[in-house]
Amino acid sequence: MKLEIITPEKIIFTGKADIVTLPGISGKFSILDNHAPLIASLGKGVISFKNKEDGIRDYSIESGLCEVRNNEVYVCVEHINSVTPDGSAK
Repeated sequence: MKLEIITPEKIIFTGKADIVTLPGISGKFSILDNHAPLIASLGKGVISFKNKEDGIRDYSIESGLCEVRNNEVYVCVEHINSVTPDGSAK
């Protein structure tokens, strides 16, 4: 499926993802291919996604919105930080 993560300043990621895990305001949830259409508010936590080319990538966020439709996932956030393997943000 296609994943796009954007902030007001720039596009953080556009590409393919096999699974996307997001921090919903009521808890984490994951999106796979052919997921039902969805719009969700995101809370503080980590966006994680996996694909064959990049492996697993993690980003920390404070809040945002997510829309899923037709095997496309759009994530809009105000602030985002890349998370290093030791769990710290950079």
